[in-house]
Amino acid sequence: MKHCNSFPPIVPDVANIIILGSIPGEASLKQQQYYAHPRNAFWYILAKYFDVETPSLYEDRKALVRQHGILLWDVMRCCDRQGSLDSNIDSQTIVVNEFESLFLQQPKILVVLFNGAKAESEYKRRVLPLLPEKQRSLKLIRLPSTSPAMASMNREEKCHIWCDVLSKYL
Repeated sequence: MKHCNSFPPIVPDVANIIILGSIPGEASLKQQQYYAHPRNAFWYILAKYFDVETPSLYEDRKALVRQHGILLWDVMRCCDRQGSLDSNIDSQTIVVNEFESLFLQQPKILVVLFNGAKAESEYKRRVLPLLPEKQRSLKLIRLPSTSPAMASMNREEKCHIWCDVLSKYL
């Protein structure tokens, strides 16, 4: 088991949506970048939605989410995990990020989008019960994981679903 730590959130001036992953995979941890695995569809999907070329530089990727009112973070602050798969996370070691102050600083968030099932289940289990009523009543939507490990859908199928949901909130 390896101890994994998440990154600070990418925060725009005013966030309309928050996209939450579980915790970065090995490629992301190594590069210290969200969704750094070359086959992860996350940046591809956002570029398609905003009709731009997928930024190659991480600073440009962060600017893309910021300029469109997207707050990007992970549910877990840290945990122990073997490899990159969410299924290998030792649930006894999960510590979640602190969301209450984040939501207070970003009161215009309309929806919480989850990049995969693990992010959703851990948020609902460990974060949601601790939030004030206003934040507990936000719309919660699980989207298919953009990870290459989620192979039951191809990149284009994931892109179609993500873009459909993004179009309702951006």
